Amino acid sequence: MDSSIIVDVTKDENVIALLEDNKLVELQRERRNDPCALSDIFLGKVSKVDRGLNAAFVNIGTDKDAFIPYSELGPTLASTTALLEKSGIGKKNNLEPKSGQAKAIDPRGNIEDVLKKGQRILVQITKEKINTKGATGSTELSIAGRMMVLVPFSEGVSISQKITEDYERNRLTSLVESIKPKGFKVVIRTFAFGKTVAALNRELQYLVNCWKVALEKLAQAKGPQRIHCEPDRVICFLRESLDDSYHKIVVNNQPLYHEMCDYLDFIGKTKEEVQVELHQQDVPIFDRFGISRQIKTLFGRAVTYKSGAYLVIDSTEAMHVVDVNSGSRSRKSSDQEETAFQVNMAAAEEVARQLRLRDIGGIIVIDFIDMDDATHRSDLYKRMEELMDSDKAAHTILPLSKFCLMQITRQRVRPAVTVKTEEVCPCCRGTGKTESSLLLTDEIEQQLITYISATGEKRFFLHVHPFVAAYLMKGVLGRTLISKWNNKHKVKVKVVEDQMLPLLKYQFYDRKRKQIDPNQG
Repeated sequence: MDSSIIVDVTKDENVIALLEDNKLVELQRERRNDPCALSDIFLGKVSKVDRGLNAAFVNIGTDKDAFIPYSELGPTLASTTALLEKSGIGKKNNLEPKSGQAKAIDPRGNIEDVLKKGQRILVQITKEKINTKGATGSTELSIAGRMMVLVPFSEGVSISQKITEDYERNRLTSLVESIKPKGFKVVIRTFAFGKTVAALNRELQYLVNCWKVALEKLAQAKGPQRIHCEPDRVICFLRESLDDSYHKIVVNNQPLYHEMCDYLDFIGKTKEEVQVELHQQDVPIFDRFGISRQIKTLFGRAVTYKSGAYLVIDSTEAMHVVDVNSGSRSRKSSDQEETAFQVNMAAAEEVARQLRLRDIGGIIVIDFIDMDDATHRSDLYKRMEELMDSDKAAHTILPLSKFCLMQITRQRVRPAVTVKTEEVCPCCRGTGKTESSLLLTDEIEQQLITYISATGEKRFFLHVHPFVAAYLMKGVLGRTLISKWNNKHKVKVKVVEDQMLPLLKYQFYDRKRKQIDPNQG
């Protein structure tokens, strides 16, 4: 399998697309300058202790308080609390990681006995804000690297169960124990397999330095604030997912391109192993790799897959329901049981893909087409387990019920990815009233004049829907509408077809390919 990563950097967000044999299987969106992301560490202040929920709400400096259930008060809470109380906030060089400072909390206790309103604690985000709910956090702190995870205020070395060879487990444990500083626990990850002591030590020193930087911010903190920020999600994606199946990474942002090259060099990936390309073509990066078209077809409520069969996906706050329909496939065979089995097996493949693609979490119920044969139901269950093996999110799959319903629970740490595939009617723009088709080109020209006056730029890239691009470039002997604008306003405007834009939407970019704010000027 040949995998590639395509990154589209826009003004407001980074969009990461994972392709497997040119097939879109994952799509992640990251808002720029997000104040609260997964694994960030905050100095927080307890704003409320709820005895009924046995949980606390902690002010971390964002618009919503973080939710901390009692079960997430890790064994190091007493140690971190003792250090904060002893050292105080605003004092330098007093927050050193030392294990065993205080007795661990009772795992079956009451939160009122542990936390008090107004108390300062360190919190790490374990689940991002979803819908109206604030983030969920834990007091068990850690800083993740590619080969290991650093856990302050603890001691010892543990190793991933996926490393099964006794010799390698003993080798890695001995190496890490010899270089690990006191006051830290190190969890050895799967990517450490076969790595040298130099590579392990380099990453360990990097993680320790990240913790020291966090302590310096903590010493200067005067209120709830973030003291440790995870790297850009693109770098985190490489850290967690990059393996030997990835051979190509393409990004359309130069600073991020250099950052990715530096990170690949840091983890020892050569240019022969992973090729990193800076996209500089006029065509949008997602259009170049056929991602735009796949997004439009894969994120609707109804998703067609093989031979006319399709899925219908509906979501609520707590549950996602997937209905499998045979569609026109049912008319091509006289054997109802065999048809249902084939449709369901193909549906399982598409469902597994959709769960990764949309990052659907929580409770998922799949309504497969009824099958009477117990062997068919068993084969379908085994097939779904095989397909979900490549899913890195923690999940549990239950066998089919007698009604051919399958239940899946999947870890949810971020909001599900949603893409609006419906577009406003190009004739009435959703108002029910039509306007002159000349208004769009007049509007674009007027916006161009505004940008010229506000920025002084003489070169622009105009991104429009392919149909609009064809209209703007229509003409005889080069006398197109765009050429008329160029001559009239003494500028150079280049039209770029963008499949992700609705029919009557457009965007201007400057000579550096930076999107121009529509309100500018």
